[in-house]
Amino acid sequence: MLDKYRLDGKQKASLQDYDPDDTASFKDKEEVAEGFEQLKEQLQDIQERLYASKTHGVLIIFQGMDCSGKDGVVKKVLSGLNPQGFRAESFKQPTSDEAAHDFLWRTHKVTPAKGYITSFNRSYYEDVLITRVHELIDKKVANNRLKHIQHFEKLLADNGIVVIKIFLHISQDFQLKKINERMENPEKMWKFDPSDLEERHYWGQYMKAYSDAFKASATKHNPWFIVPANNRWFRDYLVLKIIVSTLNKLKLEYPQVDIPQTQRQE
Repeated sequence: MLDKYRLDGKQKASLQDYDPDDTASFKDKEEVAEGFEQLKEQLQDIQERLYASKTHGVLIIFQGMDCSGKDGVVKKVLSGLNPQGFRAESFKQPTSDEAAHDFLWRTHKVTPAKGYITSFNRSYYEDVLITRVHELIDKKVANNRLKHIQHFEKLLADNGIVVIKIFLHISQDFQLKKINERMENPEKMWKFDPSDLEERHYWGQYMKAYSDAFKASATKHNPWFIVPANNRWFRDYLVLKIIVSTLNKLKLEYPQVDIPQTQRQE
């Protein structure tokens, strides 16, 4: 099932080939409800073994257009994790201090240590997306940054950090619907930013920038997953399945402790 949504450098990288309304063979939320709860339990067990073994860390990157549900998927999918071993990071416009450093600095310092899980709401990929769309950097700089990203993710992998990269794919119509809901609902109005409407004019440029980023950074060991996100229930199920499937491949085990016979209690 997951192969359909995986980009590992062999497939075409155009987002036009992915339907944001796709729900695989499932018809509604009820069909995945039991499986979703089972996956959450599996993830909790994996986290315990991850924390105990201290052999790997996990970085989960969520990218997507405004209203794709990056905050929501963290809340719904990762809510069962033990907060002692999990941290959520979000990246907005760089501060003056962050802008004075290289573009990877602010994200590198909050990547997870071994034994821990960290989620990124947006990431270092913003520095080859919004900066390129608004012509803050040219194509040469963007390509150089993509090479640095490849090397950075290789560095993380060499140090035992598993990077799971997820793009939450929505349609323009769905985004407009969510923006209107924010403007009309007093409980969601705080999420509305007038710039969200302005950014809609650059939709085509963003799709091109994302496709170029996928083409340059999707590899066998660090693939991208394109998750249809118009239907929130399927988005959550598929994201959780991707995370559990990826981490199960690590075959994490609890460490063996050799207790001397003289210290054993009768």
